[in-house]
Amino acid sequence: MYKISVIPGDGIGKEVMEATLHVMEALNLEFDYVYADAGDEYEEISGIALPPETIDIVRNSQACLFGAAGESAADVIVKMRQELDLYVNLRPVKSYPGTKSVFDDLDFVIVRENTEGMYIGLEEYTEEGAVAKRVITRRASERISRFAFDYAKKTGRKKVTAVHKANVLKKTDGVFKDSFYKVGEEYPDLEKEDFYVDATAMYFLTKPQIFDVLVTTNMFGDILSDEGAGLVGGLGLIPSANIGDKQGLFEPVHGSAPRHAGKGTANPAAMMLSAVLMLDYLEEHDEARKMEKALIDVLAEGKVVTGDLGGTASTMEMAAEVRKKLESLS
Repeated sequence: MYKISVIPGDGIGKEVMEATLHVMEALNLEFDYVYADAGDEYEEISGIALPPETIDIVRNSQACLFGAAGESAADVIVKMRQELDLYVNLRPVKSYPGTKSVFDDLDFVIVRENTEGMYIGLEEYTEEGAVAKRVITRRASERISRFAFDYAKKTGRKKVTAVHKANVLKKTDGVFKDSFYKVGEEYPDLEKEDFYVDATAMYFLTKPQIFDVLVTTNMFGDILSDEGAGLVGGLGLIPSANIGDKQGLFEPVHGSAPRHAGKGTANPAAMMLSAVLMLDYLEEHDEARKMEKALIDVLAEGKVVTGDLGGTASTMEMAAEVRKKLESLS
């Protein structure tokens, strides 16, 4: 039995979490779910967006499923990444059938450094406006690069691309680029290359098939991930994993989407795919592939899917269809 912390959070986070747990009941695994609070709605009640006990619950579980945080995201998910040293943000970009994917042959992964860069939040007002501090360290750059190379090797991928802006940010991104190639020397069988972030953004639109594994700094990874989502049908299809040496937290990229909350129409695919990433993290690869296949079959048929996918199904109706497919595979 796996002890899994569950943080539904805000908005559609609660809805897609319910849908995903409904599907996971059909897996040949047992889970002990420990629920925890965080987000805007909890802050309205308690005055704090992320209580210390939530961090403790996540720390003492084998993995965490997280729904979404609203305006308090910086105080919730960003803080948890830093508190638990979840230094990897893993975001697969993959074309699925039955979606509005721009290309039908995409399958690459963005590995984003998760703990420093611009998102450390060191800002201050000045007489002229404001100043933000960007921190890039060799330690963080080397360990995120090593994760990217290890991930590529483990998953049978052939190339790792570093994304930076070292021609302008000569010192900070210079450290990142140098660290990437230093670590890369340990992986002679993998191809290595680097691109400027603006060129990468262009290549995403013109020839994204050239990418396999990309590794980059915090803010660049955040922006490129959303661009990648646009390539494969939207944020409702992009999962993510936040991984450290001791914990893993898995969440959809789409956020709380308050305009859609409470309507029962949210696409649960990204949350389900985040659960698939969790299963792989737990090394339950067979169950991960079955859950992923069940979702792909539903997407391909296009009969019982939510409105953003061209259907009329509710969140839970789509979940019931995925579960039905999963039960037929078990």
